Amino acid sequence: MQTRQIDLIPFSPEHLDAAVGLSRQAGWPHRPEDWQMALALSKGVVAVEGDRTVGTVLVTSYKEDCATINMVIVDETMRGRGLGRRLMDAAVHIAGNRPLRLVATEEGLPLYEKFGFRETGRVLQHQCVVGRIAAPAGVEPANPADVSAIAELDRSAFGGNRANLIANIATIGEFAVIRRDGRVCGYAAARPFGRGEVIGPVVAADLEDAKALITYLIARRPGQFLRVDAIAETGLGPWLAERGLAHVGGGIVMMTSVNERAADVTATTFALAAQAFG
Repeated sequence: MQTRQIDLIPFSPEHLDAAVGLSRQAGWPHRPEDWQMALALSKGVVAVEGDRTVGTVLVTSYKEDCATINMVIVDETMRGRGLGRRLMDAAVHIAGNRPLRLVATEEGLPLYEKFGFRETGRVLQHQCVVGRIAAPAGVEPANPADVSAIAELDRSAFGGNRANLIANIATIGEFAVIRRDGRVCGYAAARPFGRGEVIGPVVAADLEDAKALITYLIARRPGQFLRVDAIAETGLGPWLAERGLAHVGGGIVMMTSVNERAADVTATTFALAAQAFG
């Protein structure tokens, strides 16, 4: 059977319906609104065969500090034809000279390693429908004036300027903060995603503060389906499992520049905004 040419073209809003279909084919929970958010924060390309979209990739850049490559999907009927590599080539070109990050599956490791990515950690996906719990002391809702302080704290922990992401979350979700001496020293976000809501990013000075922030957001959502993408080495995963958020999967954190920034011991990222965004 003769195969048609596959072209890569810029990802635009007209491709969103097809992208949702591809993510559902892959077993991902993304709603149209989740794709819209990703595209609004990113640039990317789609692979098209005739009038059919058969692949996607997005690059979310955080100023010139770094970028994440995400939403890499190839239609199951197109696999084995080198399309994944073509999509990655396009993504690397879009990212320019920025250090790159992504969250990979085991199956994707060989491809990403060819592009210079190296494993730096693991992400543990936890989720469940939560019951009623009491809110902890010492955590409070953020106010609009806190958004800039949250973005700066996030930059210290993440190593990249994600002010646009933080501002986007502020329009659709909720932030909780811990203050000490009048200063925001920890925060967590919750927003609609997939089957319910996702809690993340979570940035705090230590594990106990991270637990308090997450507990506060859980307490405000009885009966809601919640997801947390925890960074394994922080030790948050076992605590989430004890609270009923079952470990259901995860991914491999990869970077092209492992030592791209010095660690900030005053602020640690305990949970991701999403596997797409870091």
